[in-house]
This record gives sequence, C-alpha cells and structure tokens, in this order.
Amino acid sequence: MNIANSRTIEAKPYPWPYDGNLRPDNTALVIIDMQTDFCGFGGYVDRMGYDLSMTRAPIEPISRVLATMRAQGFTIIHTREGHRPDLSDLPANKRWRSRQAGIGGVGIGDDGPCGKILVRGEKGWEIIDELAPLPGEIIIDKPGKGSFCATDLELILRTRGIDNLVLTGITTDVCVHTTMREANDRGFECTILADCCGATDRGNHEAALHMVTMQGGVFGTVSDSRALLATLEA
Repeated sequence: MNIANSRTIEAKPYPWPYDGNLRPDNTALVIIDMQTDFCGFGGYVDRMGYDLSMTRAPIEPISRVLATMRAQGFTIIHTREGHRPDLSDLPANKRWRSRQAGIGGVGIGDDGPCGKILVRGEKGWEIIDELAPLPGEIIIDKPGKGSFCATDLELILRTRGIDNLVLTGITTDVCVHTTMREANDRGFECTILADCCGATDRGNHEAALHMVTMQGGVFGTVSDSRALLATLEA
C-alpha cells in the first residue's frame, strides 16, 4: 500500500483500518438488529421494562452514517434476529431464558403487542422505519446472536471482496459484540462505532467497548460516527 494514499479514521487503539485501505468496494456497513422488538415502542425490550431510550439512542447517528455510506457506494448490510414461525430453529434453553426475563412469563415465540416475539414475519421482528433497508440492500436473517452463525454472511462478504466491517446496532454487549468476535476470527478488520450502538445497560455498553481496545485492539477498534464521517466527507 502507498502510505501517501492511505485512508483511515480516528479510532482506539489505532487508526482504522490497520492497513489504511478504506474504500467503498472493500468496506461494508453492518447495521445489527435495529428491530421493533429491540428498540421500538411495544416491542420485546420495551415489554421487559428496560429504558428504551438506551437502545433508541443509536438511531440518529446510524441514520447519518447510513446516508453517507449509501451515497458513496459502500455495501450496506442489515441483520434481523428472529426465528421460523414453527420455532424449529429456537433452542429450548433460549426460549426458557427469554420467558424468565419477560413480563408474566412471556418470551420468544409468545404473543406480544407487536405480534409473536422475535418471529420472522411479525411486526416486532421488522427493522424500524427510520433505518429501513432500501431495495437491493442485503438483509441477513439470523436465529442467534452472532451474524455469522447459521447464515450466509461470510459467503456474501467473500464474494464481494469485503475486508473491513463498520459495526453498528444493538445491543453492544450481545449481538454486536458477538458479531465482532466472529468477524475477527474470520480475518475481517472491524471497527465498532460507539455512538451507533446501544445496550439495555449502560455499564455493559461501556464494558463491551472497553474490551475491544485491550491487547492492542484484540477484536479491532472503537470509533464513532463523527470520526467516520470526517474521513468520508473530507
């Protein structure tokens, strides 16, 4: 790589990507699980009684990043966590745990204000209107927390020649972090945008971000929308 032509964003613990090779054709924006059940009114997280403002906080900064990366021709990928209507891909222990966390024993697959909770095709499973995918944008439907588990995400990334992943969405400590770890083990260069992620617990959000920066960037880097847009709009 020609150092004079390198392009990076400000990040911790190193300017990202490590090789300075940030281009629309080798970088994808991944928006993880911005679904009604996780950040919409009446959805699963709302029903469990968590502070919804924490999972809705990323909506506006993600919108800004999304608009710029769309305009510049970056690959855009959306993910949705959810299960088949017959629940054949829902492990028994996952359903049991969800019912312990829910109100009145209600959990995944049960009826909620937005349809059956985290079931494909239901209103609560859909991506919120503010970040709705455009026709032709990639949508990964995943049955678990990680975006690579039981999906064709890696195949799509390899086919498109994607090396770098900009990770956003919810929740920072669960689905976003799991996806980052999976991607790191597969050799993808990742950054997580701190203001474009959220969790149901602020301490978990901050701890998850801190973990990324350890050991010289054990899973990649932490940046934010301001730093990314400063580079892309320069």
